[in-house]
Amino acid sequence: MSPDPITIRPWRLDDFDAVKAILDDTFASTWLPQLTPEAARGYCESGEPVGYIDEMGPEFFVAEIGGEVVGMVHWQHDFVQALHVPAAHRRKGIARALMAFAEAGMRADGIERARLETDTFNTASQGFYLALGYREADRYPDLEWHSGFTTILYVKPLLS
Repeated sequence: MSPDPITIRPWRLDDFDAVKAILDDTFASTWLPQLTPEAARGYCESGEPVGYIDEMGPEFFVAEIGGEVVGMVHWQHDFVQALHVPAAHRRKGIARALMAFAEAGMRADGIERARLETDTFNTASQGFYLALGYREADRYPDLEWHSGFTTILYVKPLLS
């Protein structure tokens, strides 16, 4: 029996809890081990994921497998703001499918190149983006976390 296909669709209000759980999962597995206790506490007290979903949720697209929300992507114009897949669903092609969907959406809007950021400690995401054809364009201090991280800007031409 073949696995259920990945379906990508616009976010709906009833996806709120599933997307929040995905953001919480990726925060705990990727960011939390790298943050200072002060930065972690600040993030947890900020209500950041809820505010982000409240404000930007209608712009999200989610991936589903068998009716379960297993990832999300958010882009604005040429910039991928967020790509999240929970640890339990990684290495199933979900992030790759979401990025292909986002890039297709940008191409349809006439965007010539995609941009996104990750941090130097996140070597898994760096390898992923490089494998998708993104190339490093810049490095600068990550001001979001106040933890001394360095952000990497990646770019990829979309129109040939």
